Amino acid sequence: MLLENRGMTVRCFRSAESFLTELQQQPQDPPACVVSDIRMPGMSGLDLLNEVQRTVPTLPVILITGHGDIAMAVMAIKTGAFDFIEKPFDDERLIASIGSAVERGARERIRHSERAELEARVAELSPRQREVMQLVADGLSTKEIALKLDISPRTVENYRAWVMEKMGANNLAALVRKVVLLQERET
Repeated sequence: MLLENRGMTVRCFRSAESFLTELQQQPQDPPACVVSDIRMPGMSGLDLLNEVQRTVPTLPVILITGHGDIAMAVMAIKTGAFDFIEKPFDDERLIASIGSAVERGARERIRHSERAELEARVAELSPRQREVMQLVADGLSTKEIALKLDISPRTVENYRAWVMEKMGANNLAALVRKVVLLQERET
């Protein structure tokens, strides 16, 4: 009721298992955020968090509990919980946490989508093109790449042009940003 009064759409589930069943059937259309108690019949909130992280890693999970301690909070955050809130909690704290989680989840989904697109583009590159792309991103000059790969500078320029076209990069800075995004770990 509290969340609906703030204009949020809320769906409740009888159990963590019923939520996971639905999530696994439609992982491409997840909710914006999950709020779960730690102690529930059947699966615990921490186990639910683990399953959500495995199924939809970009989905933020907020855990609430009336029986928490520091060790449990640390474990929840290390496992990937967006927030850990102890009962009784201030309504505004929960609402603010959900708002922040929804925003982060949206950013993560965009980043995940961009990363998937980049991975598909990289799959279209030849092994040599990938090698040149990495060396360019590492900051090597055309001459340095040519020496390292034992090819002519002109060949390096050709590879770089093909890589930039296939990766959809207008300039070297854009290419480097794309390589950095590919190398970042999903958080």
